[in-house]
Amino acid sequence: MTSPVSPSDHVTPRTALPAAQYAASRHAAWLGAAAIITDEVGRVLLVHPTYRKDDSWLLPGGVVEPGEHPHITCRREITEELGLDLPLSAVLAVHSFSPHHPDLQPGTPCPGEVRFVFDGGTLTPDQAEAIRLPHEELSEYAFLESRDAVQRLRPVDGQIMLAAYRARLGNTATAHLADGRHILDVPALDRHDVHVRYRPLWDRPLNRGPVPGQLPVQQAWAWCFVPDGRVVLVADPGPRGALPMLPGGTVESTDATPEDTLHREAAEEAQLTLADPVRLGWVLDETGEVYGGVGPNARLRPAARVTAIGPAAVDPATGHPFARLLTTPTQAAALLGWGPPGARQAQLAGETARDRWGLPTARAASIEEIPAEGMRLS
Repeated sequence: MTSPVSPSDHVTPRTALPAAQYAASRHAAWLGAAAIITDEVGRVLLVHPTYRKDDSWLLPGGVVEPGEHPHITCRREITEELGLDLPLSAVLAVHSFSPHHPDLQPGTPCPGEVRFVFDGGTLTPDQAEAIRLPHEELSEYAFLESRDAVQRLRPVDGQIMLAAYRARLGNTATAHLADGRHILDVPALDRHDVHVRYRPLWDRPLNRGPVPGQLPVQQAWAWCFVPDGRVVLVADPGPRGALPMLPGGTVESTDATPEDTLHREAAEEAQLTLADPVRLGWVLDETGEVYGGVGPNARLRPAARVTAIGPAAVDPATGHPFARLLTTPTQAAALLGWGPPGARQAQLAGETARDRWGLPTARAASIEEIPAEGMRLS
């Protein structure tokens, strides 16, 4: 039986090129490797090179040498630049940089670059204290909130840093970027320009007992659980990016209890209907500066069940809708920038949801945006 003839069978084979000519015809590009390294409250480590005329900063990392693999480069550069030997746990981003990008310094004969960004993990205070710089190459280092880090990087470097860091925070797949922009689907944290919300006050431990009678409760923010064990975060957009927070807010004179505040604010900010709020504890605010200097007060931390999520709506206090995100408690603590005390609080909230309501422990998953039309909860 005669086999059908494919059109490709009539294509004349291309004459093989000599090896040197073939090699010269292949695309050439520089290779680079860098790392996202943070401190315990989620600030990103940047280094300040002595050789950049525009005074911009960099992620730790450097140039891949001939015959070297990017992950080897990254570990070598971290050791050379910081004096630390750090394991790399994931490839967070791969970025291709075109030779005519506006961030390229004039006169630089660059054929383009492919850069790998790895997860260098979180440094303990002792590791951060042990950093030693080669001062002929780097003048200083700093741990910076992501919004501030962007200001010290060249624009394209800032875009790469944010995409890589958000891939780590959101547990998403490796971000693939071209000239600073995602070439595949844009994850929720990038879509809403979400930054880690670090404030030192919120790094304080949770007091488990009742709020002392003489201490007014000025605020109630809650771990709001959906049936699969994840929690809802809201992100408030602003000119420098969106800052995440737990649903809740300031106790108003019209609220009979902090729990009334929670129900009202969760409905206004995130269109959540809550049930069974339980107090996990409270955080001490010694000055009450954000409330006009009212003095010592308590910030309550409840947990509650979400029984319904309605369509997105404008928050009456701000005049715009908030982004609504579903995260694991651990992811929420990292985005809130509360450090180790926040991680312990997230664990307590998860255990409370399991023991009180029989909810499962949320599995590691990518951060998901709640649809504008709301969600049906089983």
